[in-house]
Amino acid sequence: MIGRTISHYQILAKLGEGGMGIVYQAEDLKLKRPVALKFLPPALTADSETKKRFIHEARTASSLQHSNICTIHDIDETDDGQVFIVMDCYQGMTLKERLAQGSMPTEEVVRIAVQIAAGLAEAHEKGIVHRDIKPANIMITDAGVVKILDFGLSKLAGHPGITRTGTTIGTPAYMAPEQAQGKESDCRTDIWSFGVVLFEMLSGRQPFAAEYDQAVLFSIVNEEPAEIGNFRADIPEHLIALCKQCLEKDKSPPIHGESAGMAENKRVAIHEKCV
Repeated sequence: MIGRTISHYQILAKLGEGGMGIVYQAEDLKLKRPVALKFLPPALTADSETKKRFIHEARTASSLQHSNICTIHDIDETDDGQVFIVMDCYQGMTLKERLAQGSMPTEEVVRIAVQIAAGLAEAHEKGIVHRDIKPANIMITDAGVVKILDFGLSKLAGHPGITRTGTTIGTPAYMAPEQAQGKESDCRTDIWSFGVVLFEMLSGRQPFAAEYDQAVLFSIVNEEPAEIGNFRADIPEHLIALCKQCLEKDKSPPIHGESAGMAENKRVAIHEKCV
């Protein structure tokens, strides 16, 4: 693939690969700028119906214009039917890579968390849910700007006909209880995943850990998260409280007349707490 020119994009290098496709660095030969091309797995666009749905989801995601969301420029396909998305290409590292470097100061955690929350707030305001918020889907540019990647793709993967009924979509350690049970997701699902990411940034660990994915999912549905204060002594109380509220298993909205901040037993609205 490297060295090929597809449409007006010349592929220069492979950037990464995951369950949702392969990403390449490329040059837009018309506009003379770097871009990233993400090629979707054939199984996700195997027939005309799923391909139409993918294009619809990608177009919806492309409507998100926010400094903390990766910009989508184009959707196209190769002569042999491979579908790809053209996105901004950023210099930096993923949050997953940053976590691998070691402990994060709370100031850095807050700076990143606020930007993630701002991006999610913009998406949720437009009725768009990510469904797979995790460190690998969060880019930190060299300038310190957070970019949320891969909006819209998880919804495509969860469409009937692409996965069997009851199959869970997402990354087990970051799934909300409703995802782990194969139930419908909404913006509160992203709030849970944000809570897992926040917990991991603060403690260097995940709140629900086990050797096997099924054990992780069982823990998410049936057990309380680990006490974050057991892993690090200097976490401010308000961040501990925010983690706990994001990881409330009851995702019900506040009762009439009750603000999200007052709903101590319900998943908190991070948009109000962080932004």
